[in-house]
Amino acid sequence: MPEMWTRGVGHDGRFVGGFRDDRPLVGRDAELAGLRRAVSGHRLVTVTGAAGTGKSRLALAAVTAPLDSSWRTVVRVRWHDGIPVGRRALTARVERALTGAGVPDAALPPRTAPAGDVLLLLDDVDPVHTECIGLVQTLLTARPGVRILVTSRRPLGLGDEAVIRLAPLPVEAAPGRSGPSPAAELLVSRARERGWREDPDTAAVTRVCRLLEGVPLALELAAGRLGEWTTDQLADHLAGGQCRLADPAPLLLRHRTLRAAIGAVHALCDPAQRRVWRRLSVFTGPFTEAAAVVVCSGPDLAPHEVPPALATLGATGVLQVLGDAGGVRPLRYRAARAARDYGTERLAAAGERPATRDRHALHLRGVAGVAETLWHTGLQRQALQTVRDMHEDLAALVQRAEDGTGHAETALEAVLHLWFWWAVHDHAREGADHLRLLLSRVAADSPLVARGRWLAAWLGAARDPRAAHRLLSLAWPAAVLAGDDALLGRIAHVHGTLAWQRRDPESAAAYYRQAADTTPSGAPGGPSPAVSLAGLAVVQAHRVPEAAARTADRALAQPSCANDAWAAALAQYARAFADHRAGRTGRARHRARRALVDLDARVEAPEARRALRLLLAACAPAATAAPHLPVPAPRDGARTPSEAARPAQR
Repeated sequence: MPEMWTRGVGHDGRFVGGFRDDRPLVGRDAELAGLRRAVSGHRLVTVTGAAGTGKSRLALAAVTAPLDSSWRTVVRVRWHDGIPVGRRALTARVERALTGAGVPDAALPPRTAPAGDVLLLLDDVDPVHTECIGLVQTLLTARPGVRILVTSRRPLGLGDEAVIRLAPLPVEAAPGRSGPSPAAELLVSRARERGWREDPDTAAVTRVCRLLEGVPLALELAAGRLGEWTTDQLADHLAGGQCRLADPAPLLLRHRTLRAAIGAVHALCDPAQRRVWRRLSVFTGPFTEAAAVVVCSGPDLAPHEVPPALATLGATGVLQVLGDAGGVRPLRYRAARAARDYGTERLAAAGERPATRDRHALHLRGVAGVAETLWHTGLQRQALQTVRDMHEDLAALVQRAEDGTGHAETALEAVLHLWFWWAVHDHAREGADHLRLLLSRVAADSPLVARGRWLAAWLGAARDPRAAHRLLSLAWPAAVLAGDDALLGRIAHVHGTLAWQRRDPESAAAYYRQAADTTPSGAPGGPSPAVSLAGLAVVQAHRVPEAAARTADRALAQPSCANDAWAAALAQYARAFADHRAGRTGRARHRARRALVDLDARVEAPEARRALRLLLAACAPAATAAPHLPVPAPRDGARTPSEAARPAQR
């Protein structure tokens, strides 16, 4: 049966009798003040938020303090068992609650009833959400003196409703604020209340708060485990799933475990929403509506059923909605961590995990292919943003391959599509690590292996030249047998980079020239011939600046430079470097500055930016000697201009 508590509140703002939680709110000062203002200024206020964010506790804290001397009575009615309740029964129960609180003429419909100085708190109305909408509308019309405060996972949707959206607690301290974050403060304070006396490890506490995403209920349940586990042990446990967090004596039965709290939300979902929820659990990072349709649709779920389910799950806090409706970018969603863990359990129980993971893997491979197409057609910022959005899910896909649960070849193909992300956007180490793992899981006769070895060699050239040579020696015969000119040219490019690193300019120039002549213009899957020509120009500039200038101009004349801001920046770098070596410092400085401005406007390429800035520093009037500048290439670990030059100075 629904729980009904009635409280009288005197002018001093104290509750008289009934259930209450005396523990102080932590980290909610701004929300509490905002709610008190809203209740004073509006007749209907709804506190919304995901399960476990503390909606009821905030509402109770707001009404325990005097809002106005004329407000003497607070009536609280709460539903939490999920039993269907009709509109008539709901109205009768509210009437009984108002009558029990001493409010005269409690019948709702008559407009002639005297206006009572009543604040009606309808707490946790999700099980009766639809019925509550009509009741509240009738009550606001019939009883002008009654104000209503509602707590629910989603708004009622009435026109005069003020909505306070309660988010999880911040897990990072505010800038300029000393002390722990609100989430860390709640975790430690609740652990102290339970007798925990250890000095908190700040880093481990922050990790726990991040894993729990600042959800107050999860933090309070985790605090109860600090007596038996260290903070590091708790964090390791939570990394594997958090639904098992439990409290032996919760204030609410459904809060005995985090699984039970999330399960209460799941119980109110219709079958289509439950299917979407569990299938979305394969996403680790953000996803679009289109991605959800691809992954969730099946024989038992039509594509047109997915968007309404997304909207409902977003409104109830199961999904976090990222972005603004009507913005330039489409809305994206992210599953809350606890909801994702719960969905993972339900997906396995339904026997749908293999098929859903298959669709997820194929979707990621397709998105990676789209990102590469965007890169080659000049939409390079959009390409990088696409990869950012899928980056967490790609890492999860690679992890599944490492665990032996399949999709190794699909993951390898996705990683190869994203060569520009690893090479251009300064993620060489990560890309090389992914490739090393995936190449060990894919059959040796796969046509992807040779390309994977070439890319692994390119990304790891600075870190381990010997391993790079070994990988290239394995990739070259396969490329010859396949007649893959693009791969042969790119293998030559990496050999040129390795020769330049070991201070062999003759070999480096020969390899770069071979790469530029062999790689077809516009071939996907790697850098264009303009990049190899830029490398050749840099090598030539150290001895024959005029020849280097002609080579750089040839690179800039390549058709690929029109759509490839990165290749164009490297070619401009080579042209400016040739001018610098020929003594035309002013012209070199002008070219480098213009190339840097153009690069920043069109694409994010940290390595190329570092090389251009290093060249600008060398061209400064105070510079007395020309440094041995590097050929821009993917390197891990370089963070400053001087560090960027180090591989070429060994």
